[in-house]
Amino acid sequence: MTDTYEVIVIGGGAAGLSAALVLGRARRRTLVVDAGEPRNAPAAHMQGFLTRDGMPPREFLAIGREEIARYGVELVRDRVVEVAEGFAVTLESGLTRHARRLVVATGLKDELPDVPGVAERFGRDVLHCPYCHGWEVRDQAFGVLATSALSVHQALMVSQWSRDVTFFLHEVAESDLSDDDLRRLAAAGVDVVPGEVAELVVTDDRLTAVRLKDGTAHAREVVFTAPRAVPQNALLEQIGAELTETPFGAYPVVDATGQTTVPGVWVAGNAMGFAEQVINAAAGGYRAGATINGDLLMADLDAAVGV
Repeated sequence: MTDTYEVIVIGGGAAGLSAALVLGRARRRTLVVDAGEPRNAPAAHMQGFLTRDGMPPREFLAIGREEIARYGVELVRDRVVEVAEGFAVTLESGLTRHARRLVVATGLKDELPDVPGVAERFGRDVLHCPYCHGWEVRDQAFGVLATSALSVHQALMVSQWSRDVTFFLHEVAESDLSDDDLRRLAAAGVDVVPGEVAELVVTDDRLTAVRLKDGTAHAREVVFTAPRAVPQNALLEQIGAELTETPFGAYPVVDATGQTTVPGVWVAGNAMGFAEQVINAAAGGYRAGATINGDLLMADLDAAVGV
């Protein structure tokens, strides 16, 4: 492995691998640094990706790694701990690699509500995205565990997949819900249950109920909840990329191709925003890879003619 590359891709999920595939096919010397912590690791299958609907995420990533290797792209299992001036990239292993351009596809982490049973069942019968999992659990008894007043939107959305939905306010006060919220919940047939949730009840490895701290239990088969999205943006902050605050965390300011305010640095996937699904992440990586190839080409041609 050489220590100088045209592009280093930080993150080996759908976004990073897609960017690397485009760059490899464009004959760009490319390195992917993958810490091996994909956001969708808890899920047994991914849905909604045309021709890949139902594929296990691990299989999807394994095929992606095989594909980039065909084009000479190198991949190391490591973590980037520092990016210095001139895109000197230091890895956790102590190695330093250099690049002309960077793709940051470090994604985000989901912080789940601190309720017994939620983390243990996440990706099975505790879910967060109805577009990802709604069809598979359709018409079952849903619970929605509120994490903020914004969880009203989630409760309304999941009613598209089941007419039996109970909205557990948990630590959200009923007074935090607007009159419009309450009217819409009623129109969607969603039952609203105040009171703090104590635990999820699991019987024979199946979610069977949501128990409140007052001891009452509500029979449920599936629980949706909205984790707190924590962007993995430390490297972007380190290199001075401008970030913008959103209700779901701070994300980089980018143009239509994913280029940040730092020349030569692109982002793709959940590093760009919390709602990027696998298919969006792959598309964003493709777009970034193609743009970077064109950028490098023009830079070299301009240098050759003295522009």
